[in-house]
Amino acid sequence: MKKKALALALAAALCLTLLSACGGKQNTTIKVGASPTPHAEILEKAKEILAKEGVTLEIVSYDDYVLPNNNVEDGQLDANYFQHITYMNNFNANNGTHLVSVAGLHYEPFGIYAGKTASLDALADGAVVAIPNDPTNGGRALLLLQEQGLIKLKDGSGLEPRLDDVAENPKNLDIKELEAKLLTTTLQDVDIAIINGNYAIGAGLKFSEALAVESPDGIAGTAYVNVLAVKEGREKDEAILKLVEALRSDEVRQFIDEKYAGGVVVVD
Repeated sequence: MKKKALALALAAALCLTLLSACGGKQNTTIKVGASPTPHAEILEKAKEILAKEGVTLEIVSYDDYVLPNNNVEDGQLDANYFQHITYMNNFNANNGTHLVSVAGLHYEPFGIYAGKTASLDALADGAVVAIPNDPTNGGRALLLLQEQGLIKLKDGSGLEPRLDDVAENPKNLDIKELEAKLLTTTLQDVDIAIINGNYAIGAGLKFSEALAVESPDGIAGTAYVNVLAVKEGREKDEAILKLVEALRSDEVRQFIDEKYAGGVVVVD
């Protein structure tokens, strides 16, 4: 009995020693929703950094802009990384959700891409222009068309102008609203399309070949900064804050600059 008791005591001591040695970093898993490009790719880079901090990052890819927000709200996700701040605020207002930004990380300049027409100067009267159909990104597209002198919006249209806010349309452009993810697949059927950065990158469209992009001196870097979003109340979660640190690291910044060549712009 004494030998058995001694063996049990030694085993217990060994377990405690192992726990002490390994317990400095308790492994935590967080699940984050993201658009496949560029967000999930950026998260894959951050994942390497988080692993050293005892945080396992599980990345769930989405090809739409609704489910990842609903899944943060209902707790299926710990966070998401796919949307800009104006879209998130609009989504909260329209859906009664409680999403908050824990970090503004980058913006993706909207670009005008050639379909049937090779340049903006060559646009014919009545040319077909495709834009996103959600209010924030559709409004952003109209603002870019105005920036290029193709239309003029009513005064006071704000960040979310609608088609009925177009005051002047000298080329009689036929502006069609389509689901954002369909813009790249229908590009060949329209004269030009104004496409969200993540979908453009995912479709292999080169940012350098866009016919026009948002001015870096405009509002894109603030009104359309892409954020890491969580449900209100989780802003101070330790693993979330570690993810923010990883996404803001020099390694991730370098990865973004090299891989996307101006299609993704880091904000400080």
